[in-house]
Parts: sequence; structure tokens; C-alpha cells
Amino acid sequence: MQLIWLRSDMRVHDNTALAAAAARGPSVAVFLLSPQQWLDHDDASCKVDFWLRNLVELSHALDQLNIPLMIRRAPYWEDAPAVLLDLCRQLQIGALHLNDEYGIHETARDAAVTRTLEAEGIEVHRYLDQLLFQPGSVLTKTGNFFQVFSQFRKVCYERLHHSLPGLVRAPKAQAPLDIDSDALPSIIEGFPAPNASLRDLWPAGETEAHRRLASFTDAQIDHYKDERDFPAKPGTSQLSPYLGAGVISPRQCLHAALQSNQGEFESGSSGAVTWINELLWREFYKHILVGYPRVSRHRAFRPETEALAWRDAPSDLAAWQEARTGLPIIDAAMRQLLETGWMHNRLRMVVAMFLTKNLLIDWREGERFFMRHLIDGDLAANNGGWQWSSSTGTDSAPYFRIFNPLSQSEKFDPQGVFIKYWLPELADLSNKEVHNPANVGGLFGVVDYPSPIVDLGTSRTRALSAFKNLPSQQPVGEPNESAIN
Repeated sequence: MQLIWLRSDMRVHDNTALAAAAARGPSVAVFLLSPQQWLDHDDASCKVDFWLRNLVELSHALDQLNIPLMIRRAPYWEDAPAVLLDLCRQLQIGALHLNDEYGIHETARDAAVTRTLEAEGIEVHRYLDQLLFQPGSVLTKTGNFFQVFSQFRKVCYERLHHSLPGLVRAPKAQAPLDIDSDALPSIIEGFPAPNASLRDLWPAGETEAHRRLASFTDAQIDHYKDERDFPAKPGTSQLSPYLGAGVISPRQCLHAALQSNQGEFESGSSGAVTWINELLWREFYKHILVGYPRVSRHRAFRPETEALAWRDAPSDLAAWQEARTGLPIIDAAMRQLLETGWMHNRLRMVVAMFLTKNLLIDWREGERFFMRHLIDGDLAANNGGWQWSSSTGTDSAPYFRIFNPLSQSEKFDPQGVFIKYWLPELADLSNKEVHNPANVGGLFGVVDYPSPIVDLGTSRTRALSAFKNLPSQQPVGEPNESAIN
């Protein structure tokens, strides 16, 4: 009997471990509920709810294949070896199959499971599935992990031109087993269910993920490069939650993008090329997680930036978290996050720079807050994006690059459509006034909106002073998406 340990791979199509297990013989699947570990990792309630809803859809799909889905509890990941060993003994399992995950805790968990099962004579088979390339296989000429995305991308393109990762067929239905699937919980302690409107924004299941991918590649991908930075436009794929939970694979996304662009990586539709680059940004940050494990430990990638004199400013942090900074584009973006579990990527960079540069608050505060609220929260991408914005990370923005929220607002939401949607109290302001209500004068008194909590010019000077006194930095930066969204 084969056991498939499902984690961030909640799909039956193009699932390497699932296909490999089914090819070897009768198979059973298991998913471990680890609420204490999820709390320790700051996983958002809406993300855990999304996992549970996708498990329901996945269970139905596995039923069609006659593969039972077992649900077991391992409150912490250190409990996983004993829980899985007990299940293997119960079902007389001969081999465990799992797709690799990345991060120091994930790596330690899987190594412990492997040791425990192999000591009992149970085979463990691990597969590359979450990424296009095995971490450690895309290296510099000196054998190191890349620190600069453009160089990493070049090597990835060379590999892809030479050998494109293929898609794995879903297994055929096996003979029915005398094993029933377990009931699935609808809620997990410590993770309250989100409101119905948030759930409606993010339907679960492979069918929905493929519908979104097809819709994006059919109608929007050609415009992606030109429209992805405008939050009022439907310019992005909004696939990031599905990629994060493994409801769809990066291989499936890559193949769909190439199909829409006549098989071209670097020519043809600039929108398709740009989106493929974003798939590689996702890849890059996962490789960084493996190559430089300190970023998994809440450490800055650039060690010299650990000496930054971050401000202890709880009232400013609370204003940022609660969308009352007095800067409309910041507050509108934060309301989008709080109400939908998602934020437009251009705005992720804008609000992150505002927190770390204008407020000079430690990037780790923002990283943690995002993880606790994002339905697509992913350690590698979230950490990479925050460290890029705060000029502490690999391939990061030069410290003197500080986005001005007002100019970003005027450039990317020129009519104030996004701002007025999320801040209806500003709906009566003109397209010019809505970006900076503090300049409205007498009218400002009737607008239920706070004054800015910080002067942008003074705070920029403060940030420059804090950074320029650090040891020499030689950053290389270019704006990126922290996740495909």
C-alpha cells in the first residue's frame, strides 16, 4: 500500500507524488492538521479556511479515483513522524510519497519523518513539484545560489529552452479499497472563519483555479505588462492563493502562458513574457529560502542592515495596520487586505516602503502582519518582498529609492477609482484632491478622514540618514512582484 502525504499540493492533476504513488499500487492519501504550528507561522485564518475548503474539493476528486483521504492531527510538525508512523502501521503502508516543501522547519520536519519511517522499513520518496527547478541546481559559476534575479532568470531561461518541465497526468481510478475517507472539519480552533464575502472572492478547487488561468491567458495576459500596476484594473491573474495551496502548479501556469504566446519565452507578447518572469520571481525567492536559511529565521539577508535603528512606534504601527495613516493610497490598500485577504502587488510595495522608510518601522512587523492576513501568504515571497522594499534583502531596492505614496497614487490610480472604492468617505473629492485630502483646506473639516501621521519629506530624510550610516552597501534592484497575483 502506498501513502501520499498531501501538503501544499491540493490537486489531482500534475501532482508528482500522487501520480508516482498511484503508479506503484493501491494508494491512500493523508493530510495533517497542525494548528499550533500554523499559529506559530502566523498563517492567516482566511488561508487556513481556504485550505479546508480546498480539501473538500480535493476529497471529492480523490473519491473519483477511489483514493481515500485520511485526516490526522499533528498539532506541531514535530508530532508528524509519530502520527505518520502510526498510520503506516495501521494501513500496512510500504512507501510514503511526498512533494518537497521549503524552509528550515519544513526541511527539518520532512527529514525527521524520513528517518522515522525508514527505520521501520518504510520507503520514503520525495519529489520536485512546487518549483520548476530543484533548489541547488541553478547556481552561479562559482557554485553559489544567485543573489540577483536577472542573473538567475537568465540561467532559468537557458534551462527552459533546453528542457521544458512536462505535465504529469492525473492517475486513473484504482480498484476500490475497503477504507473510508475521514470527515473534514469546517473550522480549526484558533482560526475563525472569514466572512462569506471573502469566501466568495476565492472559490475553492482545481476547476476554479483552471478557470482563472484560462480566463487570464485568453483575455488579459497580453495586457499584463501595461495594466498590472493599476489596482483599479483587473490586470493580474489573482492566482496566488491557488499557487500557494498547490491547487494549481507552476508548470501548469508556465505551459498556459507559453501556449498563449506561441511557445515563446522572451519574444511575442510582452505581457506573457512579463508574467513568466513573475513565475520565475516566485522560483527565485524559494531558492533563496533554501540557499540562505537565515531569511527563515527572521534575519535580514544583508547582515549589515541588522544594525538599523528602527523606531519603536506602536501608535504609528497601529495606524498603518488599521488603515488610518491619513495617506489615502496606503489606507485603501490596507482596507483591501483586511477585507479580502489579498492586496494588489504594486500596493504591497508602496505600503511596505511607507512602513519601513517613512515610518522607519522594522520590516519584520509588516512581514508578520501580512502573513496573518494574506490568503496567499507565502514565507519565501512575503519575506522576499518585504526585504526588497526595506532594502535589507537580496536584489533589494537601493536604500535611497523611497516610493512617494502621493506620486504613486497619482500615477497608478489617477482617477482615484481604487481609493474611492475602499475609502468611500473620500468619494466626494475631486480626482486631484482624493490623493491628498490634507490639502483640501476648508472642505477637509467635513471629511471623516485623519490627517497624515507623518510628513513625507521629513521622514524620507530620516530614513536616508538611518541607512547611509550603515556599512557599505552595493544593492542591485528592480521592482518585482512578491507573488503571482
